[in-house]
Amino acid sequence: MFSMTGYGRGEYKEGGIELTAEIKTVNNRYLDISVKSPKIFAAYEEVIRSLVREKLTRGHADVFVSFTDKREKAKSLYLDEGAAKAYAEAAAKLKAAFPTLKDDFSVTDLMRQSDVLRQEETAGADEQLIEALRLALTAALDNLNVMREREGKKLSEDMLSRVGRVEELVSGVAERAPMVAGEYRARLQERIKSYLDGVDYDESRLLTEVAVFTDKSNIDEELTRLRSHIAQFREICREKLVGRKLDFLVQEFNRETNTICSKSNDLNITKLGLELKNEIEKIREQVQNVE
Repeated sequence: MFSMTGYGRGEYKEGGIELTAEIKTVNNRYLDISVKSPKIFAAYEEVIRSLVREKLTRGHADVFVSFTDKREKAKSLYLDEGAAKAYAEAAAKLKAAFPTLKDDFSVTDLMRQSDVLRQEETAGADEQLIEALRLALTAALDNLNVMREREGKKLSEDMLSRVGRVEELVSGVAERAPMVAGEYRARLQERIKSYLDGVDYDESRLLTEVAVFTDKSNIDEELTRLRSHIAQFREICREKLVGRKLDFLVQEFNRETNTICSKSNDLNITKLGLELKNEIEKIREQVQNVE
């Protein structure tokens, strides 16, 4: 089991390349990837996303890439003629406005302006740099998953302990349920006697009324399904990717518990049902953190 929250870092330092990849993940219903990398990797953003998709299926992932390239590489100079022209025109206007000032503006001065002339690499990311990116990002993802699996184990232990409490409450409801019809019959019989004040009444009508009540308040099917869901929950928790399955199963827990509360017609079962809903909600909150 994996938590959806974690952090991983990977580095590549070889042959003059120093590249760092970091990835941070948080909860999200679907897989959402955000990439922040130097412009040189713009054409390879899909490569980054593909690597992330190989390791993650759910959650929001922020990927950060930074690098330093100390290799000797061919460079070229980029000249922004528009910026140079603007500087030259501004210098001419200043000269006209202040003719007594010394004019020492030269081509060399123009070249010193950072937005007029800048050094650029002649090519984008080469194979060595892309391989460095792959290795660093893969290491970051592996480290991320180590952390997520460790957190996932803690989540699993917490959820399983709560499922144990759910099982205890279900057993309590099952123990109480057979008494409900008998107590209803006794109360009904007592009311009839008090209303009729010694007058005989049709016992068969009483039995019919009790039978109808028993049928309406029967929760055997709901209890059976809850026990089945508990067993499934424990089985699923042994798997790696469990989030969507557990999310669906928790909805089924809630559905059966709501039905029990609506059908029970018994204060004790209703109290147990409310405790059940409270534990199920705590489990649901933890399931939201699981991939």
